Amino acid sequence: MATAAALPPIALHRLGRRSYEPVWQAMRTLTDNRDADTGDQFWLVEHDPVFTQGQAGKPEHLLMPGDIPVVQTDRGGQVTYHGPGQVVLYPLLDVRRARLGVRELVSAIENAVIALLTAHGVAARARPDAPGVYVGTAKIASLGLRIRRGASFHGVAFNVDGDLAPFARINPCGHAGMAMTRLADLVDDCPGVEAVGLALAECLARELGRELVEAEDRGVLGETSVS
Repeated sequence: MATAAALPPIALHRLGRRSYEPVWQAMRTLTDNRDADTGDQFWLVEHDPVFTQGQAGKPEHLLMPGDIPVVQTDRGGQVTYHGPGQVVLYPLLDVRRARLGVRELVSAIENAVIALLTAHGVAARARPDAPGVYVGTAKIASLGLRIRRGASFHGVAFNVDGDLAPFARINPCGHAGMAMTRLADLVDDCPGVEAVGLALAECLARELGRELVEAEDRGVLGETSVS
């Protein structure tokens, strides 16, 4: 990994609540148009209800999607659920410039989630056989990345206080019967999604040895601002 002093700060964009597909397409556009001067960014977002199916996703892991849309996407991994009450952090990084390997980035994301939970007095762990973060046997954070043109996109989804029932309509990340949990069920005074997202972004920047700065222009989807 390149030294922190040699790399500029990461710009944090808080997108609020968004539909999945416009954010995904904006990530792809940023990645495809990157050059040597393109800065690294973290995007924090809360998605409208959606199931996303990874590149290797198998249809049998979609049990009963019902009225929740399914999007075939280009990240790694199998199917997962995004919805209100879940914070999603997308690290849009020039991994080549940072000399950051994929495994290093995955570990940094997992360690950031573990650090966040530790700060709330919750013991958590990663599993070598199933990426993500677990409290006991229950999964609290799901992870899926894509590296293209030497840059990362997609990221990690952390369950804060949202409805976990939609996870019963799928085999989460391809694991039948996997229990899911959320921060609200583990702590007495659960912060809101925005506060948890900011804390997660700070934890990940720390794991990467990078400075995090609030982006001046929050309109990363072709807008001048977001609500």
